[in-house]
This record gives sequence, structure tokens and C-alpha cells, in this order.
Amino acid sequence: MLLLSFFVQCLFAQNYSTDSSDGTLVVNSEKIPVKIWASTRASTFKDFANKSGINSLVIINQENIEKTEDAEYNKYLQEIFDDYKAHSFQFLDKNFKPSDVEVTLDNVSAFKYLIKSEKKITSRDQVKLETEFKIWDPSKGIKLGPVTLHFYSLMFIFAFGLGYIIMTYIYKIDRVNVNYVEPFFTWTLLGTIFGARLGHVIFYQPELFREDFWSVFLPISTKNGFHFTGFSGLASHGATIAVIFTTLYYSLKIIKKNPLWVFDRIGIPVALGGAFVRMGNFFNSEIIGKPIAADSPFAILFPQMSDEYGLTVPRYPTQLFEAFGYFCLFILLWVLYRYTTKKYQQGWLFGLFFAILWSIRFFVEFLKEPQGLEKIHLGDLNTGQVLSIPFIVAGIVLMFISPKFKITPEENAKPD
Repeated sequence: MLLLSFFVQCLFAQNYSTDSSDGTLVVNSEKIPVKIWASTRASTFKDFANKSGINSLVIINQENIEKTEDAEYNKYLQEIFDDYKAHSFQFLDKNFKPSDVEVTLDNVSAFKYLIKSEKKITSRDQVKLETEFKIWDPSKGIKLGPVTLHFYSLMFIFAFGLGYIIMTYIYKIDRVNVNYVEPFFTWTLLGTIFGARLGHVIFYQPELFREDFWSVFLPISTKNGFHFTGFSGLASHGATIAVIFTTLYYSLKIIKKNPLWVFDRIGIPVALGGAFVRMGNFFNSEIIGKPIAADSPFAILFPQMSDEYGLTVPRYPTQLFEAFGYFCLFILLWVLYRYTTKKYQQGWLFGLFFAILWSIRFFVEFLKEPQGLEKIHLGDLNTGQVLSIPFIVAGIVLMFISPKFKITPEENAKPD
């Protein structure tokens, strides 16, 4: 991870002079070089219509076309579409087919691209887009009537669902009453969601307390009307702090066992859950990496990424790097728990979990873009790295002192 973070970043990170990427639009057999551009911010999206040159390809995002309850804002969106049409842009669907219908807020969702080219594209043309990099532009979730089940939320469901199954199996292996799993699940769920959300807002977006207060605690946004957003903007450091406290309460008041016994076991499903959460970040096009050469095998363009990350150009898929690291950590912890005696050395497995998980986070941060307004810095280290250091140290300390808390297999199944 150290080699990946330092040397790969130094050798392959790129600086882009423009806010667009190069691609080739193949119309029948003719190849047209195009500049690919995208933005989630309405004002930036509007401005591009005026400053774009010939052979520009715009990828339309849901945020660019979504109607709200605010009539003035909807009028503003309609003006944006009219501006693009006035500047000779064609509206194309996901198959690069044009339409002559008048573009309105009611039908604009049928379109995916805007193209400004010397060659007018017709419905008879065979069109495809070729790029050196991959383009990650998925749907946001599964439509369930008026509500969308966001993939990010779905990843949370997988994380907690599998966590519940794994912890139940662990309790059976340890011959502990499985009735203790349900309160553990409830407290961990509450601690994770509220801790992660508060951690994100406190560490990265404190302005939300003032600008959109209810979005701090609920999966909604009240900006430009009411929107259901699903779970997003969650910080793992905040979740960790909250879960430490909820686990202490559960250990001392409910199951009445040494908290280190519970912590050793919680690390196993949490590592797997962390992998699912990072997959959710990948679906959301958030927590993205720094710019990378377009011909790199890792290069991915995230058209749906927030403008806060900078230019919409090919970037490292750092969410996948972390997800892979966390999944490997899950396998390691499970093997050590299942096939060694380390689970009787209370605190050792949890210490290893802390040391490795936060080291993965620390080193991958070298390849990430900052998240929001980062308030904490230490030299060149960002907020995520500074917050990870105490957890890494705590994990190492736990591993060293764990021999003091050894138990026998007979003691393992009994309450303290």
C-alpha cells in the first residue's frame, strides 16, 4: 500500500489544463475528436453552453434535469436547455439518437448527451463513443414507484444483513446465546448511521447545520424543494467513534462480557461491511481519486461526481482500492478467528483490525481528492489521514497488551 500510494501517485498522477477529456465520436465510419464534459452543478452546466467550442460532447446528469417543487428553479432549468439549443447543441438519447421534439422538463429525461459538431447527427447514423478510459455513469438506484432505492442504501442493507448473519454464526461457534445478537445489531446500526452522518458533517460539511439542517439527521435535502436523497455523506471515523461507545454499552450492560471480547468479533463483519460501503461510494461517484493519465488501466471518468472534487477528468477509482483492501482484511480476520487461538487473546484481533483497516485508509488517501472543506491538517496529511493515525496507534497498542487478557475456551462461552 505504501508503494502504491507514494510511487504510483508520483509517477502517474496528472494535471489537466482544461475541464474536459478527449474522446472520439464515431459517426458511421467517420471519426470526430470531441471534448467530453460533465457537471452536476446547474450554474456550471449553464455556463458551458456559452463557452464550449465546436465538437463538444456533454454528458447530462440527473441533477441537471431534475424537476423540483420550486417553479422559479424549474424555469431556470428550462432556460438552460434553451441556451444549449440556441448554441447549436443537439440533444441525443443514450444510443446517440437525436429527436426533433421540443425539449422540456417533462421529456428531457429521455436524453443523455448534448453534442455540438460541424456534422449534424441524424436518426439514421450509427454512432458510438470511443475513449481510452472507462466511463462510470450508472443509474442511481432501483425505481420503486415515486421512490428510488439508491444503490448506496442497498449496499448498507447488504453490509448490515451479512453482518447480522456473520455475528449469529460467530455466537454459535463461541456457544453464546444468539438472542444477544439482535440488541447488538440494533445498537450497532444506530451508532453507525448517526455517528457516520454526524462525523461527516462535523469533519467535512459543518455548513449543513446552517444551510440544510434536516439533511444532517434525515436522508433528505430541503435545498430547491424537498428531495429524498438516501444515505450519503457518511464518515467512517464518526461511525467508528459512535460504535465504540454503543459496543461498550452493549458489552457492559447487555451481554456482560469484556468489551474486548465483543470488539474482537465486531471487526470481522465491519471489515466486510466497509467493502460494501465503498462499493456504495463507487455507485454514488463520490470519494473519488486524483486525476490520472487517460491511458492508465485504472482511469475512470465519473460524470456524476460533485464539482467539489474539481475537474471532471479520468481519475483513480479509490473506492474500489479501499473495498478490495477491506475485503482482504475480512478474509484475514475470519481465518485468524476460525483457525487459530487468537480469539482467546482478547483485544488482539480487534487491534489487528484497527491497525490494518486504518492503514489502508491512510495510504489510499494519498490518491484521493479532499472531501468538502477539510478542517484538520498535519503537514501534507489530510483530514482522513490525521483522524486515522490515532486508530492505527490504538490498534498496535491493543495487540501488545492483549496477552494480559487471555481466556480459556471454557471462559470464552461464559459471561464475565
